[in-house]
Order: sequence, then structure tokens, then C-alpha cells
Amino acid sequence: MSGAAGPVEVLDCRGQRCPLPVIALARRLHELPIGAVLRVLADDPAAAVDIPAWCRMRGQEFVAAVPDGPGYEVRRTH
Repeated sequence: MSGAAGPVEVLDCRGQRCPLPVIALARRLHELPIGAVLRVLADDPAAAVDIPAWCRMRGQEFVAAVPDGPGYEVRRTH
């Protein structure tokens, strides 16, 4: 997880299908300060693959899948 501070913001993409959660993540993450963590709530099964893959391609840090819900945490690195 993201540590004691938790995510800076939660982006609710539940009910959206690929590629909408990744598009929303890309738009919102770059509005946050470097080092911030964004929790993306996404219940589309493709998000489990798409979000970590997007992080690798864009050089952002995939922190973790949130164990208690359909969510993923991403830290802005640049």
C-alpha cells in the first residue's frame, strides 16, 4: 500500500470499461504533485493488467492492488 499517509485522492472508475479507467488515471495523475499516490477504483477485470502495464510504459510507480476492493494505487514519479 501507499504507507501511513494513504492515497492523496481516490478516482472512482467503477462501472467503466477498458480503456476508460486508464485514460482517467493518465489525465488525473499528472495534475497531482510528484510523489502523490492516486487510488483508482476500477471493477473492470482488465484494469488488473492495464493499470500496472500503463505504469511500466509511462514510468510511474504501481504501488499495489488494494486488497479490500477493486482498486489500484499509483504513485506519480515525474
